[in-house]
Amino acid sequence: MSTQSGFELSREHEEFRRTVRDFAEAEIAPHAARWDRDHHFPVDVVRKMGALGLFGLTAPEEFGGMGEDGDFTSLCVAIEEIGRVDQSMGITLEAAVGLGINPILTFGTAEQQQAWLPDLVAGTTLAGFGLTEPGAGSDAGATKTRAVLENGEWVVNGAKQFITNSGSEITSLVTVTARTGEREDGRPEISTIIVPSGTPGFIAEKAYDKLGWHASDTHPLSFQDVRVPEANLLGERGRGYAQFLATLDDGRVAIAALAVGCIQACLEMSLAYAGDRQTFGGPIGRKQGVAFQVADLEVMLHASRMLTYRAAAMKDGGAPMKDFKQAAAVAKLYATESAVTATRIATQVFGGYGFMEEYPVARFYRDAKVLEIGEGTSEVQRMLIARGLGLPVE
Repeated sequence: MSTQSGFELSREHEEFRRTVRDFAEAEIAPHAARWDRDHHFPVDVVRKMGALGLFGLTAPEEFGGMGEDGDFTSLCVAIEEIGRVDQSMGITLEAAVGLGINPILTFGTAEQQQAWLPDLVAGTTLAGFGLTEPGAGSDAGATKTRAVLENGEWVVNGAKQFITNSGSEITSLVTVTARTGEREDGRPEISTIIVPSGTPGFIAEKAYDKLGWHASDTHPLSFQDVRVPEANLLGERGRGYAQFLATLDDGRVAIAALAVGCIQACLEMSLAYAGDRQTFGGPIGRKQGVAFQVADLEVMLHASRMLTYRAAAMKDGGAPMKDFKQAAAVAKLYATESAVTATRIATQVFGGYGFMEEYPVARFYRDAKVLEIGEGTSEVQRMLIARGLGLPVE
């Protein structure tokens, strides 16, 4: 698929959007409320998403991916449309590709790619990205997890938290950032190591009881003398920090796409309710106080979508990395903060009903907040944007 411009999706992308929307409305929307209520991770639906090709949109054909028929923009379209009906399944797709497949596809050896990618691309397995720790989130340089090379094996000890797709029944591996030594300047040497599920000492702890994203798989992880082959080093030793930064650049645009799906849902729900709900002899949508809020949703949707797909087009078009990083941060910041505002507006439009879990707006309200936190907080995005403008901000 090819993007015509940074502001307009191609006919192929719009046709693909309809395909994903039909799938999402048939296979996900009818069940999303129940999955959320039961904190159920629907493995069967993940496999169906794989069969549709959603996990292979950025992968070469040799691994079962879409090859030239897919691109990063297509992935963003898919995430938006899945996120429009269920943010939990939207983040499952985003993390599976951006944090699971992408590091191995970008930095893995031919042997690592052949060993792991075919099943990940097919959606029969999932991978997590173990970066965040109890004391190391945005400050990833504070990583305490260690990996020591002993007799041809990495011995990993430490803990990670908030790791998506890390403890499901189909999780096959987690890539883990760890301190593997010290650099000449005294700073820690951070490397990335592939740890397969089931490795002795690698434990996915009990799933979190989260505010939102109830149907996604998220766990704290612990590593106690976990031994993996030396060949499980992902990419170059000591380049783990740079690798995860590059990974997060793509992820920020993908999270922005998830936010766009959230805003779209809020607009559609609010518009329908404002037309149906009757007060004082007419629909509440004829009241300016309501109508203007719905109008604001339309503006936020268009602006967020434009910023997101402009950044995606830059990625697909091979724009200079500096320009792409700035565009990614701008899209992530604006779209995610707009999504949080959109859910607040939608809840207000629904009034008392918006506070009831039987209405989807309540679920979207809970799900939205983490969009401003994951894959770089809003504060980090503002810092990156300011630095991109040349300010020496810390």
